[in-house]
Amino acid sequence: MQDLKALLFDKDGTLVDFDRTWGPAAGYVIRTLADGDAAAMARLQAVSHFLPAEQRFLPTSPLVAGSSAHYGALWAQTLGRDASADFLGLVDQLFAEAGLRHLTAIGRPRTVLENLHRQGIDLAIVTNDAEANARQQAAALGLTPFLSLVHGYDSGFGSKPSPGMVLAAAEALGHAPDAMAVVGDSAHDLAAARGAGARFILVRSGPAPVEHLYRDADVVVDSIDDLPALLPR
Repeated sequence: MQDLKALLFDKDGTLVDFDRTWGPAAGYVIRTLADGDAAAMARLQAVSHFLPAEQRFLPTSPLVAGSSAHYGALWAQTLGRDASADFLGLVDQLFAEAGLRHLTAIGRPRTVLENLHRQGIDLAIVTNDAEANARQQAAALGLTPFLSLVHGYDSGFGSKPSPGMVLAAAEALGHAPDAMAVVGDSAHDLAAARGAGARFILVRSGPAPVEHLYRDADVVVDSIDDLPALLPR
């Protein structure tokens, strides 16, 4: 890892605590979309593999690694609505508002990114969240000064597990993909990294078990707090 020029961070499960941020947020979004219809709310909870009493998702939830482009059609069908751009936009807006209210960081992301930035490493976010929401949360966590770019599922490069946003980052930053590493907590992150020819650093801080990814990762760490020790000062 001594020759890395850039680190591309997944957001949820890597920089942001998934359950503590998105569990309460999802409860709010589901209640809002159900609009007082208890049966509709229960159906949304079921298809989302969401445990309302615990305000968290099961690891099998389509929301754990997917974007609204993935689960939005399922939600629309569950509610008997059109999976239109307006509906998906509403879902993103509601999640953005609630996610910011409940935003909880993993470890010390500002300190870590400041340290890495000081070492001359280019830093970016590549997330299946909407770009505007990712930028808003990055700003709230104090990360914006250290980021060269933020790519979301709606930035025009596709969503993970496809490699588009990683390849776009390589082009924008001027680095060969193998001089970069994706830092993430899921198989989607791994697939996006490998599809682009980048390296992969697996963090164990996400909501789902990741032991099955150990052998395919270049490095496995508990959280982003371990990253500065991997790289030259």
